[in-house]
Amino acid sequence: MSASSSQERLQCQQLFFSLQRVLSGSCQNLHCSVTENSCVTFPFPLLHSDSNASFLRAARAGNLDKVVEYLKSGIDINTCNQNGLNALHLAAKEGHVGLVQELLERGSAVDSATKKGNTALHIASLAGQAEVVKVLVKEGANINAQSQNGFTPLYMAAQENHIEVVKYLLENGANQSTATEDGFTPLAVALQQGHNQAVAILLENDTKGKVRLPALHIAARKDDTKSAALLLQNDHNADVQSKMMVNRTTESGFTPLHIAAHYGNVNVATLLLNRGAAVDFTARNGITPLHVASKRGNTNMVKLLLDRGGQIDAKTRDGLTPLHCAARSGHDQVVELLLERGAPLLARTKNGLSPLHMAAQGDHVECVKHLLQHKAPVDDVTLDYLTALHVAAHCGHYRVTKLLLDKRANPNARALNGFTPLHIACKKNRIKVMELLVKYGASIQAITESGLTPIHVAAFMGHLNIVLLLLQNGASPDVTNIVSMAFAGNICSGPTPSPLVTT
Repeated sequence: MSASSSQERLQCQQLFFSLQRVLSGSCQNLHCSVTENSCVTFPFPLLHSDSNASFLRAARAGNLDKVVEYLKSGIDINTCNQNGLNALHLAAKEGHVGLVQELLERGSAVDSATKKGNTALHIASLAGQAEVVKVLVKEGANINAQSQNGFTPLYMAAQENHIEVVKYLLENGANQSTATEDGFTPLAVALQQGHNQAVAILLENDTKGKVRLPALHIAARKDDTKSAALLLQNDHNADVQSKMMVNRTTESGFTPLHIAAHYGNVNVATLLLNRGAAVDFTARNGITPLHVASKRGNTNMVKLLLDRGGQIDAKTRDGLTPLHCAARSGHDQVVELLLERGAPLLARTKNGLSPLHMAAQGDHVECVKHLLQHKAPVDDVTLDYLTALHVAAHCGHYRVTKLLLDKRANPNARALNGFTPLHIACKKNRIKVMELLVKYGASIQAITESGLTPIHVAAFMGHLNIVLLLLQNGASPDVTNIVSMAFAGNICSGPTPSPLVTT
């Protein structure tokens, strides 16, 4: 597109905005709007002679020698035509880099504006004169200058799809969030004009030009289906190219669908799936979009992914299924949905943890209820023979402990080292859980493989309140031995390794 047609388009757009303001009531009538435009004060001399007109024609033509000759003869360097365009504006529009440099060196004001408020940088950006843009910016031009209607140089470059100019302006601090008087940003006008490459660059870069996520990932995060559709649009080999882009990954291996799943953006996720996104694409740790949605508790997203064939029993590198993720995070609605769709209740992580262990660890009562209602074994064990009750006791979760006991969990279940839930509650100083366990029949005389009873463990750890409560409940140890252990500084010296694996 020629520079003149670009200028004509901008003039038409500016006139449209003026009319729009009139119709919306910002002016009393059309005459008022026109009068305001015609009464703009203008500090530079308008041309009044053939010499001035010839000077400006020489500038437009890039005739450096002629321009210098006129200046030496006394022509004012800021002479402008009836629209307020001076020699710098005209040279910038036509891309005469050498002349622009000469004019600046001779004192032409770099940010001088036309009647419509356009600087040389506006004009060069609109015309796609990248080299001129670079010279103007290096000479201190205001990169975020706004014309009368709020247009910035970046807006103009984005409007005309001048990619090199857009990139350079962003790299040098152009603020892409600055909007026109009518609320249009550079991104908005690029979308409106269908300039997908400009859209991609604007999405990928912040106001300092630093690369963030790939463009389609940004659109997925914002649930911006319009931008996403534009980015995926390709006239040639559309199917192949779209599938390549739609499954593009970040450094961590996440696709746009992973991002949409994280934020629960169902609209853009649907678009991505329709355009060939792999529903079970695995990131570096084996994480699928369904894992992400389950962990985040995005119920509608989970339903969408399942409806599109998401693998309900997919496992991460550590053996986590989507049900594990939902249970650990306490998303009971997602847990219920996954269970209704047939999620495996007995799936194990590498450490042998089931979804029930995960829910117990997080004190997620509703999740525990759902799992038990779907017949999850209440005394299911890990590789170290830890039950969910061991886990709840370790964490001090009274509500989950009571729920498990009410569902007939074994209060005397023994882990691989012989620890019962009561041993663990005593070790961790979980007084209320300890009392609850005793009430439900936990043996206060249970012995570990190292010969320790719960009161020994409490004494080793220096938990005197636990010791006293156990004694009150009938514990009958060698009292002298227990007291000496508690006060001799041998706290934590006994063979009481933590029975839980942190996940």
